Amino acid sequence: RKETHTFFEKTMACATDFAFLDNYTGAKHESFGAFDSFAVPQAPLEGALLEDTAFALPADHQPAEFLQGAFQEGTQHGLKFAHGTTTLAFIFQGGVIVAVDSRSSMGPYIASQSVKKVIEINEYLLGTMAGGAADCSFWERNLGRQCRLHELRNKERISVAAASKLLANMVYSYKGMGLSMGTMVAGWDKTGPNLYYVDNDGTRLKGNKFSVGSGSTYAYGVLDSGYSFDMKAEDAIDLARRSIYHATHRDAFSGGVVSVYHVQENGWTLISRDDVFGLHYHYQAEKA
Repeated sequence: RKETHTFFEKTMACATDFAFLDNYTGAKHESFGAFDSFAVPQAPLEGALLEDTAFALPADHQPAEFLQGAFQEGTQHGLKFAHGTTTLAFIFQGGVIVAVDSRSSMGPYIASQSVKKVIEINEYLLGTMAGGAADCSFWERNLGRQCRLHELRNKERISVAAASKLLANMVYSYKGMGLSMGTMVAGWDKTGPNLYYVDNDGTRLKGNKFSVGSGSTYAYGVLDSGYSFDMKAEDAIDLARRSIYHATHRDAFSGGVVSVYHVQENGWTLISRDDVFGLHYHYQAEKA
């Protein structure tokens, strides 16, 4: 098992290991007829595919120290992520509401206005993206694979608490290596609606209300003023949409489209996708 893991890390971090060519025998394979085939030892590769997914690390003899130095703040050549977004989620009597914007930015440059910042892990679980898009997408999709394997092994859906713990454990093993991720895992399980916050340091918090991203302070201002656990579903959806809109209006790194999801006992539902340009004039007309 140890040798298998080493083989997998080498192939992921650097280039493909062609050491197996030394074992070429020119043996005839039944399915290839007259063609020769390599007597490739299958055990290492098969075992590697069954291992937990390994993240590609730099081809350095001490990759952890290399990454910690590269992303260390205050150094002259230290790498620093330029990111911004607004995401929020909260629990109320009718389930969980999740709302996000869709702008992807790199400093002052707007790279995209149509990023899908909600990762649909399965029919009952949602994850949000804030931080590095690649990090969030990779680890939450990997979480979806782990959740599916849990279902196959245990013949029941994974709980929201267990899913968030899996994600926290995975990213904690890469703490200090430059990951940039602030995500929320929301869903419905046997205990009802649940919401957790997980970041790239492995921090995991359970709560009823979270907002993550550069525009989160603006979203919190609207969310805190209008939130009530006993609110109706229509009011909760409008509050989430309005909170994201006001954040995009004040935060230059948030914008695009406001997407709202509603998680209930029978799974999640995409409620709406509204362009903030249209929402601006809609809310302005309400004031008038």
